[in-house]
Amino acid sequence: MGSAVAASAGTTSRSAGAFASARARRRYVVVVAVLLVLVAGSGFGLLAWGNPMPVGSAGFWRIAQHRATSLTVIALVAVAQAVATVSFQTVTHNRIITPSIMGFESLYRVVQTTTVYLFGIAGLVAIQGVGQFALQVAIMVALALALYGWLLSGRYGNLQIMLLVGIVIGGGLGAISTFMQRLLTPSEFDVLAARLFGNVSNADPAYLPLAIPLVVAASALLWLRARRLNVMALGPETARSLGLDHRRELFVVLFLVAVLMATSTALVGPMTFLGFLVATLAYQFADTHDHRLILPVAVLTAFTVLAGAYFVMKNVFYAQGMVSILIEVVGGTVFLLVILRKGRL
Repeated sequence: MGSAVAASAGTTSRSAGAFASARARRRYVVVVAVLLVLVAGSGFGLLAWGNPMPVGSAGFWRIAQHRATSLTVIALVAVAQAVATVSFQTVTHNRIITPSIMGFESLYRVVQTTTVYLFGIAGLVAIQGVGQFALQVAIMVALALALYGWLLSGRYGNLQIMLLVGIVIGGGLGAISTFMQRLLTPSEFDVLAARLFGNVSNADPAYLPLAIPLVVAASALLWLRARRLNVMALGPETARSLGLDHRRELFVVLFLVAVLMATSTALVGPMTFLGFLVATLAYQFADTHDHRLILPVAVLTAFTVLAGAYFVMKNVFYAQGMVSILIEVVGGTVFLLVILRKGRL
């Protein structure tokens, strides 16, 4: 009988760790290995495809250096969107909503639209620069902090109310943007429309010395808080019973998410469904609830998706950088499938 019990235990081989079984652990290793190969292949492909010089020559690397800026931007956006969305969905206990619900993209649209409306195309060109980029990030983060500080303290300490207010603010800003866009001339609207799509080409290389530290610091801090995210995923009551200051931790996570989303949006523009698509795939690929393992899978998946979209738009449709078009189509389809499958938000 003892041998039968041992045999039964050996077949299930379940544990209370990050993985339910040894098979799940092996599956995770295979998934990460495949994603690493895809990341390396897609990155090299963007550098080498259409490069007229022989691979490895001095001319090849000279041309590749010019393309490395786009590759760096893709990596930054992938890290920011993946880490921010997974963390946001954890603290809100909802795998459907994304940080975009807080109105970051609507704020970006209203800033760009207001600039063109008041100063014309020349004004849009004149305000480009590191100062404008830093100011836009600061405004987004400041508004997020004001919203979080107000709604997560005192009698307004309700996350659901905060999300609803974020939806209202985003809708209001979107309405203001639409109204001003209707008053623009066709030429002004044409220039503005190009700015309102998520476009890798929107990123000025001069922004990178500021964007890289912001994304790296915020992402590293969230990854270091992975164990706390694991606890927060259990719910507010359980987290408090385990000794975690839930409200303080929630505020810190939302602040870091705001930094990531503000930086990504100010860098390349709106990417509404990228975070949702990447987070959904990461949960399926990782098959674990440990954020130390989910976050790397999400980042690798985001880079593969973004690099693939960039390659297709550049070399198939000759719309260099306009990655959001393809991502919105794929991400929107996945969103509808998830909604139809779950039957609820």
